[in-house]
Amino acid sequence: MNPSLPLAASDAAASPSATLIYWFRNDLRLDDNPALIQACQQANNLLLVYCRSSTAWQMTRWNVPRTSAHRQQFLASTLADLAIQLKSHDSDLLEVEGNPTALLPVLARAIGATTVYCEEIAAPEEQEEVAALRAAGLTVKTVWQSSLLDPANLPFVPDALPDVFSSFRATVERHRVLPPPPLATPQKIPALPPAYAAVAEQWGAASGAISSGFAEAEAIEPQAGTRSSFPYLSSRFSGGASAAAEHVRQYFDRQLAHTYKQTRNGVTGVDYSTKFSPWLASGALSARTAYAALKQFEAEHGANDSTYWIWFELLWRDYFRLLHLKYGVQLYRAQGLTSLPQPSHNTRRFDAWREARTGEPLVDAGMAELRITGYVSNRLRQIVASYLVHDLGCDWRAGAAWFEAQLIDYDVYSNQGNWLYIAGRGTDPRSGRRFNLQKQAREYDADGAYRRLWSAR
Repeated sequence: MNPSLPLAASDAAASPSATLIYWFRNDLRLDDNPALIQACQQANNLLLVYCRSSTAWQMTRWNVPRTSAHRQQFLASTLADLAIQLKSHDSDLLEVEGNPTALLPVLARAIGATTVYCEEIAAPEEQEEVAALRAAGLTVKTVWQSSLLDPANLPFVPDALPDVFSSFRATVERHRVLPPPPLATPQKIPALPPAYAAVAEQWGAASGAISSGFAEAEAIEPQAGTRSSFPYLSSRFSGGASAAAEHVRQYFDRQLAHTYKQTRNGVTGVDYSTKFSPWLASGALSARTAYAALKQFEAEHGANDSTYWIWFELLWRDYFRLLHLKYGVQLYRAQGLTSLPQPSHNTRRFDAWREARTGEPLVDAGMAELRITGYVSNRLRQIVASYLVHDLGCDWRAGAAWFEAQLIDYDVYSNQGNWLYIAGRGTDPRSGRRFNLQKQAREYDADGAYRRLWSAR
């Protein structure tokens, strides 16, 4: 499962002559988007498409939906921002609802295209989508672009990735592997296909619209923003590259990076962590853009342990991506990468966990925050995940499915990697991470303020 690397300069310079499709996936931005740049270089006419899943509201085997009102709302604002940016380049975003494997071949025929460009995503379902499009007769050109580091620049091939993060980090730093600089927005986006107006009228959804399933989904609590650590209903924390760029700017302007290591395990507030993750997950912000801002800050204000720790966390994000290049579908097996037996599961306990009624105040507070706001701190994610797996004896995959449904910063790589890590079924040499609830409460909620904030109301 090797990533597709950017075209060689000679290929990129070839004269454009085709009508092509650019399929946005988890790369909802114009800047630092190598796949989009390649599509722009190769096309005379370019159709830019985002496919909303029509089955996202269906229940999984764990009796939870694949998505939530929180994720759909954040996605809607992200797509609305992307559409505005495209319009400023005399282009447009076509939003369609349905399975991309069914829709993209139809759209291709309607505009006379045979080639689709898109981001490479090394997770099983996303790989199956590309395989199905190729089986339908389309040429699909994928480009690996979501990681900070370029896999081609690493001192090992993906199959030789160290199985322990600390070894990976040490190797990267010893060889002084650094990310390439972020790329600028394409100078010119090719014109829309002549048939675009007719296609948009027949297939398109209004830009920024929420999926039809939203009406049947749980309502978003209007007051959530007053308590949320990521109040995405406010313009400051809305989806899209515009809000992302402004957030990164103000984060470094306020010099919060100099105290990140001391505050990163906080549980309440908008400033205890970088809060980059929702925009990174949607691709409205690239990891390389975030890193470039970090290095500029260090050049102007100095580096310290906290600024290093932001790099450290970006490396963790990369590591979970590279694990997918190495192990692929094995990461989705019940036993993960181990020979452990099938995990146990208890539906009643799982339901109590996700509904914030386990009886453990810290766990229930974290699960209430997640359900009400679509966000919860990294510290609480570890605590509630540990409790589900090690105290309630439930299947880690059920927890991963609930996080997928709820988290506005859901990222397939990090979600899978972190749950395997907690369950002891990934590459970590320790057999899982079991947290002592009393110790965690003393260290991170000593005065009980967090538990009171999210107690049942």
